[in-house]
Amino acid sequence: MPHGSTQALKTRIVIIGAGPGGYVAAIRAAQLGGDVTLVEREDIGGTCLNWGCIPTKILVTTAELLEKFSRARDFGIEVKGSVQADLERLMARKSAIVQSQRDGILKLIQHNGVRYQSGTAVIREPGLVEVRQPGEAPMELNWEKLILATGTRPLDIPAFPFDGERVLSSDHALSLEKIPDSIIIVGGGVIGCEFAAIFSALGSKVTVVEALSRLLPLPSVDESCSKILSREMKKRKIAFHVNRVAISVEDTGSGVLATLGPSPFLEAPSPKDQEPLTLEAEKVLVCVGRRPNTGDLGLGDLGLEPDPKGWIAVDEHMETTVHGVYAIGDILGPSKIMLAHVASTEGNIAAENAMGADRSMDYTVVPGAVFSSPEIADVGLTETQAEAAGLNARSDTVLFRALGKAQAMGEIAGQAKIVSDAENGRILGVHIVGAHATDLIAEAALAIKMGGSVEDLADTIHAHPTLPEIMMEASFKALGRSLHG
Repeated sequence: MPHGSTQALKTRIVIIGAGPGGYVAAIRAAQLGGDVTLVEREDIGGTCLNWGCIPTKILVTTAELLEKFSRARDFGIEVKGSVQADLERLMARKSAIVQSQRDGILKLIQHNGVRYQSGTAVIREPGLVEVRQPGEAPMELNWEKLILATGTRPLDIPAFPFDGERVLSSDHALSLEKIPDSIIIVGGGVIGCEFAAIFSALGSKVTVVEALSRLLPLPSVDESCSKILSREMKKRKIAFHVNRVAISVEDTGSGVLATLGPSPFLEAPSPKDQEPLTLEAEKVLVCVGRRPNTGDLGLGDLGLEPDPKGWIAVDEHMETTVHGVYAIGDILGPSKIMLAHVASTEGNIAAENAMGADRSMDYTVVPGAVFSSPEIADVGLTETQAEAAGLNARSDTVLFRALGKAQAMGEIAGQAKIVSDAENGRILGVHIVGAHATDLIAEAALAIKMGGSVEDLADTIHAHPTLPEIMMEASFKALGRSLHG
């Protein structure tokens, strides 16, 4: 800075990881006047853009269109000839959209004055990060505040490690050159159920294996939603085995032979439960979890110790145990909420606090979205959670088939459930399974965030005929004046 200048020095902030948490944090910190450098060793956009949210939704869109074609006669359309997926064109579309999104993010960060540096970042000491690129001398970056946003990668199971040919990770599944005739999906959580819908629609014979007693065994997912999903999967001829785990996977040369055993979570298994079960398929897709990208960051040189599994602990300000060092996104682990939109919110908060604010992260109103078939979305408490919290809760459910718009669309499977306080009507949670559930949940999230009641929803005029009317109908039911539900 020139001698005598009165311009204040900008806070130097380095952000490692350019996913939906990291790049949002970079933009926000730059907007607040920070001197920001964003480092990414792979493609900008992180797992969400390159191997997760966006690529899978591109495949889901094609899957949904194929399903529509399979029911064309129901809509008064005669299809002459076969309709099938062209995987080469589908993958080309996926690549083009992902690249367009990458380019858009790069323009965004450049517009906001963020420096983007490609390479692998390693922490050398407090205040210093080294960025390495093959064949080049390391670059040193000085920082006053550091934000870690390095994300996760698929969890490899030692009993059947990924080979990219027979045993696939979710990353491999997004780059296939041929639709498998049959596939076993190990894990009936969010990723597993989404891929089950995709591969079934593309023409694969799909079998899902889940260790717990139901599909989507997440505390936030209402059990009735899991039950409806199971029913609809059966209609699509997707097989599934709950309370089972894959013990081994053997390459037979032409495919795989998976041996299933009883789940360790199954209490008092019957003799039938304990009998091994074998399944044959062309490929197996493992969707049983993620592991953090924290092992090679050099955290020890910073004095920051993750837990034994590599997850990083933070306080409500997103700050780690080391002052001035923040962590966001999936590297916080399952004790937080591992979703892209949560990472972006954490990124905003970390960036603002790094620039001198005093903001806290609130996880109480986070919408979840599962792009299964049908979709599932939730926000707030389930009935079980409300009862466990000692609340006097009631639940009211309306079926999609009660809506004129759902009938017109031919999408009558599903329901919306409102969990509310029986004493004052305050909305505690909303759980939707059905067409466009992931869009419909936004109204519910706002209602809970604003402390709204079922009466507030009932008094809100909803356009007709639309799917959001299901929220109004469920609120009418909660008030004892049901119209169509």
